[in-house]
Amino acid sequence: MGKGERTRAAILDQAIDLASVRGLEAISIGDLAGRMSLSKSGLFAHFGSKEALQKQVLEISVERFREMVLRPALKRPRGEPRLRALIDLWLIWNDDPERPGGCPLLAASLELDDVPGPLRDYLADMRRQFLESIARIVEGGITEGQFRPDLDAHQVAFEINALIYGHTFASRLLRDREADRFFRAAFDRLLEDARSRS
Repeated sequence: MGKGERTRAAILDQAIDLASVRGLEAISIGDLAGRMSLSKSGLFAHFGSKEALQKQVLEISVERFREMVLRPALKRPRGEPRLRALIDLWLIWNDDPERPGGCPLLAASLELDDVPGPLRDYLADMRRQFLESIARIVEGGITEGQFRPDLDAHQVAFEINALIYGHTFASRLLRDREADRFFRAAFDRLLEDARSRS
């Protein structure tokens, strides 16, 4: 990796930290330039625009999420073990001290939900793909006979996504020390309802 690529990667790391705490819109070329001891024009040359920088923040965050959560979970046995691994890895991801504001993708989802444009479109597409991944894992559990055959996999994906957002609200905004326990209890009840009765 050359010096320019290393600088760009370091800028993106700083930008992801800022985005996770203050939001995508709060990322400023000036703030990042100050943090990186670069001129504004030097930093701007790496991305060309604030929107291009924001898009890179989202893309890198998505790739890191896939690398740290989705891909390792998909290596587990199909069905419930895979779904449990996904949730365990997501909790580790969300609480990683390297991201002081938690998951930058969840933060951006709340920030961009009513803001039309390419950033929202990209993030919405990524979130749809995540929901579809959960649904496919649930469908694998149905095929394996772990979950009941009449289970609606997309309903389960919706409910898991709702639990993820609820956990984030409780743990980050409310600083509820019981958030993990409540989350796991709700997830276990969801799985109990999903399991095959045979």
